[in-house]
Amino acid sequence: MTARAWLWSLLFGNLAIGTGVMLVAGVLNELAADLQVTPPVAGQLISAAAAVMAIGAPLAAAVTARFDRRLLLAATLAWYAAGLLACAAAPTFEALLVLRLLTVVSAAIFTPQAAAAVALLAPPETRGRAIAFTFLGWAIASVASIPASAAIAGTFGWRTAFAVAGVLAALAALGVAAALPPGLRAQALPARAWLEVARHPLLPRVLAVTVISASGQFAVFAFIAPYLLWLLEADANERAIALAWIGVFGLLGNVAVARGIDRLRADRTAALTLGAMLVGIALLPAAGKLKPLAPLALAAWGFGTFGSNSSQQVRLAEIAPALAPASIALNTSAIYLGQAVGSCLGGLLYGYTGVAWLPWLAAGLMASALVLSLAVSRQRRLAGPASTGPC
Repeated sequence: MTARAWLWSLLFGNLAIGTGVMLVAGVLNELAADLQVTPPVAGQLISAAAAVMAIGAPLAAAVTARFDRRLLLAATLAWYAAGLLACAAAPTFEALLVLRLLTVVSAAIFTPQAAAAVALLAPPETRGRAIAFTFLGWAIASVASIPASAAIAGTFGWRTAFAVAGVLAALAALGVAAALPPGLRAQALPARAWLEVARHPLLPRVLAVTVISASGQFAVFAFIAPYLLWLLEADANERAIALAWIGVFGLLGNVAVARGIDRLRADRTAALTLGAMLVGIALLPAAGKLKPLAPLALAAWGFGTFGSNSSQQVRLAEIAPALAPASIALNTSAIYLGQAVGSCLGGLLYGYTGVAWLPWLAAGLMASALVLSLAVSRQRRLAGPASTGPC
């Protein structure tokens, strides 16, 4: 077992998890048509799954802390593979929804617990880079999984896309089982850590920024396939290219934040990435009449996505280093909660008024997140060193 082997196995595991979580957005049109439901109803696969992951992430952190990491992570991926394959064979939308909720329990467990495993295996001087490396799996999934699933669904059907994701998860389970050492266990978080996060003057506000910004993104992103079809008359291949374009800029934004955050500081990078997403989403409606704006809008949106998440995590660690294990676990829940809220609100608006109004809802939420983020930054500046909280 080498450091390179276990790092790559966890990166591949996050890639498999991200692929399974995100593929619904790429196959939404084909899935809805095949199962004879509307796209807003099919969007419940995203909102309900996100709600399960939001609740499951902190519960999993508390319950599984002392489990053997290799066994836990490999079993989690195996369950994920079985669930995705079962989803591919679901006869009805109702059956698919139930299977989807059972499957995404794995996503609530794997990603934060993989980070905990890295913290145990990597030496302190390389721990941050190692955790960031394994999270590249999610960034790669954003580049490849949604456009790939859209292309597969357009050619072979949505069931094939789910089956491919299941095979990917099975391979990831084998990789983790082979690469991680046995007997690896973490310390459980004390109950008071969660209470201290809730009582902190700044941490709940930072987490609220994550919830609101994720809500803004998924008010549109959950329905990006029907939106692009309406806005640009984009076929399956063109939608796949557009989603890949978003993902590429998401990866570039994450790399840029990783390289520049120490110089710019987390508060500033959070504002810049939130601002980029706001500009990109706000430009989308104009792209219907001025199509060259579409690549610019999607690029700006993508550029801020993963960089914003990274900035938020760094802010939480800076404000209260001793509470970082709890606050960052809650930030994962906040992302999923925002996805659930945003896709639910977007689905309601889509059902009542049509797809055209989704960017306006999203832009309003993103603007609210940016205003709250700037308020947190201002409070940190006024408080000075006291804003770091307990260390």
